[in-house]
Amino acid sequence: MTEQVFLETTPLSALDRCDRCGAQAYVRAILLTGGELLFCAHHGKEYAEKLKTVAAKIQDESQKLVESK
Repeated sequence: MTEQVFLETTPLSALDRCDRCGAQAYVRAILLTGGELLFCAHHGKEYAEKLKTVAAKIQDESQKLVESK
């Protein structure tokens, strides 16, 4: 049996860019195959269902876009 170890995910920053359109990334998908994909909030939402089938972990920081009062 293979055991995968996940390192604590670092927060996404303005330097992290969407792999689809180049906007700031708010979603990181760590794939079962070991790679990762970054998406803006729009594309993260668009691909959410498909990502769930191929991702070991999804880090969604899109709540940063909501203005807090």
